[in-house]
Amino acid sequence: MSLKNFGKAALLVAVVAACGKNRQQVTENGLKYTIHEQTEGSRKGKVGDILTLHLTLMNNKDSVLRDTHKEGVPFQMLLQVPPFKGSYEEGLTLLGKGDSATFYVSADSLFTRAMQPLPPGVQKGTDIGIAVKLLNVQTEDEYKKAQAVDMEKQKGIDAKVIENYIAKNGLAGKVQKTESGVYYVVTQPGSGPTPNKGDVVQVHYTGKLLDGKVFDSSRTNPQAGGKPAQFQIGVGMVIPGWEEGVSKMHKGEKATLIIPSTLAYGPRGNQGIAPNSVLLFDIELIDIQKGQPQPGQPGQPQMQQPSR
Repeated sequence: MSLKNFGKAALLVAVVAACGKNRQQVTENGLKYTIHEQTEGSRKGKVGDILTLHLTLMNNKDSVLRDTHKEGVPFQMLLQVPPFKGSYEEGLTLLGKGDSATFYVSADSLFTRAMQPLPPGVQKGTDIGIAVKLLNVQTEDEYKKAQAVDMEKQKGIDAKVIENYIAKNGLAGKVQKTESGVYYVVTQPGSGPTPNKGDVVQVHYTGKLLDGKVFDSSRTNPQAGGKPAQFQIGVGMVIPGWEEGVSKMHKGEKATLIIPSTLAYGPRGNQGIAPNSVLLFDIELIDIQKGQPQPGQPGQPQMQQPSR
């Protein structure tokens, strides 16, 4: 087993287990667990709380399936009533802020409940090791207040980043700004109508970071097959910056949207997109239709609003 592949929590598990200082325990409901760090009197998580934690998932051969330490962003979850006996949600109620533990959960129960097939490397009848480092425990109200404070702070940071980008690229005087803070530059005017809430739009798009690196494009994305993407306006199918920016465009128009992170993927980031990234999208609004998106049409895997 190569310890360099493990996150901090997993490394702690291996070292402590090797020393034999911690013993595995079992709850009345059959959850096997080992506590590694625990502070007496710390506030424990309870059902309905928002937990922020780092976790490392391992199969029964200690191969890492997922490590949020490497992803660079901790995992956040609403602590719910344990969905089955021996689920790790029960174990999370034993931990307070700063505590760490490893839970051993039946792979069959875990993935069957999630209506997912067993991932590669996980055998039927084995346990999944879940090494957890609990970073914070908040009520939903505390979480929302903290999010609001962080968002206001990030808005100021994003505004400065965008202003610098506009100045550096000679876009002053060419840029328009929506009420929510999406900047856009019309590169080819369109003479058609603008979409309304409920309309279905078809667009070609290329998403880029501010350094010009492309992270997604409808023209090259194999899932899109080179066809335009489509989504319905006003129903939350895409990130808020897309929703507002595309709503300002005319059919046949091409534009570049400059979207602050608070209207994109925020502190969570997305595949190929670091947390709190300002994004650029070159968009061509090809068509506007009434009604629901047609089944079988290509979607927008990089544009969907991420869950908490």
